[in-house]
Amino acid sequence: MVFLIKDLAHDTQKGSCKVVVRRTRKEDIPRVIQINRLTLPENYPEFFFYDHLENWPEIFLVAEVEGNIVGYIMCRIETGIGFFHMLPVRKGHIVSIAVLKEYRRKGIGLKLMVESMSAMKDVYNAKEVYLEVRVSNEPAINLYRKLGFQIIKRLPGYYSDGEDAYLMARLL
Repeated sequence: MVFLIKDLAHDTQKGSCKVVVRRTRKEDIPRVIQINRLTLPENYPEFFFYDHLENWPEIFLVAEVEGNIVGYIMCRIETGIGFFHMLPVRKGHIVSIAVLKEYRRKGIGLKLMVESMSAMKDVYNAKEVYLEVRVSNEPAINLYRKLGFQIIKRLPGYYSDGEDAYLMARLL
């Protein structure tokens, strides 16, 4: 999965830069953990990343610019009561998504979301997808709304610092 993004100084002649979105490999995990620690207050133990890679490899993706990983999305598949039909359903759960600060607002997060949701549906037969997001994270909330996510409910004190989260979901 390759696409071009504009406004990066890497290719001044053309004004764009090639971004590759691909499945995460085992050797990518240290860099993914580094991006997680640099960009998000919610961090996970190392084994958590390897577990997701082993169990749901098609929906653990990285974004590369010039061979350097600049973002990732880590997801899993769960079974439970659906948010829209109140029946048992396979759901994709976006556990963590992060893009390095200097690469944000370039469409990388959007591409990671679209590719992972496509694989949730096509590979894992998920019918819905959901995530949690800080109520203060307006850029992320706007991205998720653009992708068709709805706020299902507010989760009081969800994060370790006490901030609330929105549970957002959409059909696949």
